[in-house]
Amino acid sequence: MNSRPRLIATDLDGTIVNHDGSVSARVVKALAAAMDSGIRVVFVTGRPPRWMHEVAEATGHSGVGICANGAYVYDMQDERVLETFAMTAEVAADATSRVRAVLPDASFGMETLTGFGHEEGYHPRWNPEPLLGVGPIESLFTDAIAKLLVRDDAMAGDDMLRLAEPALRGVVEVTHSNVNDSLLELSALGVTKATTLAKLAAGWGIAQNEVVAFGDMPNDVDMLQWAGRGYAVGNAHPSVLAVADERAPSIADDGVAQVLERLLAL
Repeated sequence: MNSRPRLIATDLDGTIVNHDGSVSARVVKALAAAMDSGIRVVFVTGRPPRWMHEVAEATGHSGVGICANGAYVYDMQDERVLETFAMTAEVAADATSRVRAVLPDASFGMETLTGFGHEEGYHPRWNPEPLLGVGPIESLFTDAIAKLLVRDDAMAGDDMLRLAEPALRGVVEVTHSNVNDSLLELSALGVTKATTLAKLAAGWGIAQNEVVAFGDMPNDVDMLQWAGRGYAVGNAHPSVLAVADERAPSIADDGVAQVLERLLAL
């Protein structure tokens, strides 16, 4: 690829967003310099749109977001969803049945554009507002599910993924984004961070080899493999380190900013 990219795609949590929700001034400055020079910046995350306000504020309401692992294209300036790639209720019901067969103790939640719903046994790690309902997940399904979430607090996410992925192959996409959480994230078949980023790049006339991407967790793997140059930050999950073209310093050392400063000769 050219030494100077035309599109920079970065994951949020663990890559540029710290545990306290902050984005360092150095990272904000580097991203702003990229945008000022005409480079597209895309914030690519597993977060739902309702969790994007703080990031939009911190980064100057600039650039474009990809939310819910590819399910939404999000306008960071106006804070609104521009495009949706959702899962139907029929597909979600099939996926749920397949997961129950291999993870019988799992409970389920779901993300939609209007809120979050979950089963009684699913214990959210945050206040799920707006709450669509609590009950058997099948009773909550709509035809606009961004993510189906699977929780089994007795298992690690990596172990859950190894069991569930073969059962879900060809039905939905499955990944996880937090090594310390017992959670899987299911999206519509063919919907990942990479596929939605590829659609945006094509619409802007940007070639794959003109894209630089940064990430730290398994839900970033496809994106880093697709990009012309994929960087794993130093604190990344082993699966991410294994596929990345290069390594950036960790988030604690403003790794994304360090790479951008070098690429842009700041």
